[in-house]
Amino acid sequence: MEQYEPDSLSAAQVAAMRRSLANGRASLTRRSLLRASGVGALTLGGLGALSACGIPPAKREGQGPSSTDHSAEEKTLAFSNWTQYIDISDDEKHRPTLEAFTRRTGIKVKYTEDINDNVEFFGKIKPQLAAGQDTGRDLICVTDWLAARIIRLGWAQKLDPANLPHAYAHLAPQFRRPDWDPGRAYSYPWTGISTVIAYNIKATGGRKVDSVTQLLDDPKLKGRVAFLQEMRDSVGMTLLDMGKDPGKVTDADFDAALGRLQKGVDTKQIRRFTGNDYTGDLSKGDIAACLAWAGDLIQLQVDNPDIRFAIPAAGYMTSTDNLLVPAQARHRTNAEKLIDYYYELPVAAQLAAYINYVCPVDGVGPELAKIDPELASNTLILPDKAMAAKSHAFRSLSTEEETAYEEKFAKLIGA
Repeated sequence: MEQYEPDSLSAAQVAAMRRSLANGRASLTRRSLLRASGVGALTLGGLGALSACGIPPAKREGQGPSSTDHSAEEKTLAFSNWTQYIDISDDEKHRPTLEAFTRRTGIKVKYTEDINDNVEFFGKIKPQLAAGQDTGRDLICVTDWLAARIIRLGWAQKLDPANLPHAYAHLAPQFRRPDWDPGRAYSYPWTGISTVIAYNIKATGGRKVDSVTQLLDDPKLKGRVAFLQEMRDSVGMTLLDMGKDPGKVTDADFDAALGRLQKGVDTKQIRRFTGNDYTGDLSKGDIAACLAWAGDLIQLQVDNPDIRFAIPAAGYMTSTDNLLVPAQARHRTNAEKLIDYYYELPVAAQLAAYINYVCPVDGVGPELAKIDPELASNTLILPDKAMAAKSHAFRSLSTEEETAYEEKFAKLIGA
C-alpha cells in the first residue's frame, strides 16, 4: 500500500495561517468573508495522522476516482459553504434562490454553513477523501489554492459539460483559465476576491492614491500606509507595480519585490501589515492609504463617503472561491445542476446583490440593475472590461516554494 507523505508545515506557514484566521481572509464578517491564503501545507489537525496510519491518497494529478452517481433516483444534494455567503430572507428563515431551485427541479438541498476557514474544513473531509470514501457532501466551496490541492490529489470529480450550459456560456473570461484547472474541468467560481488600493480622501488632503509606487514612495503618506499580511496580495501587487507578472513569478522576482517592501519598512513609509482590521484605521484616517479587499470596501463606502478605491494602471490581484464536487460524492449530476443554476443571469444577479463580491458571471449587469442600479455600476462587483483586463492571479506554488516564500515574507512583516 502506498504510504502518503504529507507536506510539512514550516514555522512561517503556521504563522501565515494563524494571521489569516485571526484577522485576514479567514476572519468572518458581513461582506468580508475573505479566505485564508495559500499556506501550502494542510497537515494541521490530521494529514500527519493519515501518514502514520498508512492511508493512501486517491489517484493523483487530477485523475479523480470514478463514483456511482445516484442523482436520478435520489433527488437530494448536500452543499457545504461559508457563513453568510448566500442570499437569505430578511427574517433569516429562507434562502430564496435555493428554494426556487428546489421548486424547479425537485432536488432538495441540504445547505450547511460549515466552512470557517480552508485549513479547518479540509481537516474535516481529508480522512474520507484519502480513504476513497464519500465525505457526505456533494458540493463544496473552497479558495483557489485549496481547490488546486484537491484537484491535484485526485480528490475532485470531473464535471460533465453537458450539465453546465449556462456556466460554460456565462463564465467571465478572466476566470476561465486558472493554471490549476485549465478550462474549468473540475471547478467553477462562486465569487471572485479582488485586492485593490483604498484611500481616505480626507486623510490624503483630497489627493488620489492609485499605485503601489505612491504607497511606497510618496513622502506625504509616510507612516500612514498599510500593506496586507497575505503574502500573495502584498507581494503580488508589488510585482505588478514593478512590471512583473505574478502568474510567472520567479525566485529572483519574488526577492526583488520583497526588497522593495523591506525598504518601505526600513524607512517607516509602511506603518504596518494588516488583516482586514485595516478597515477601522482607514475609516478614521489613521491609515491614509492601503491595499484592501474589495469585499470590505463596498460596506465601508456605505458607512463613510470619504473611502475611495483605485485600480492601479499596473493591475491588481484576484483570487476565487470555487465550487467542487468531492470524490465519491453520490449526487454529481444534482450538484452540476445547482452550479449551472447559479450561472443563470437572474439567479446570479440575486446572489451578487446580496453578498456583494465579484460576480464571475458575464452579462449579469442588466439583471443586477433591475435589483439595484448602484450595485450594477460598481466595478468591485462587476468589473468592466478594462478592469477585468488588469486582473492577475499568483501562480500555483510548489510546497518548497511555498515554504521559502512564506518564511521570507514572515521575516519581512515581523511575524
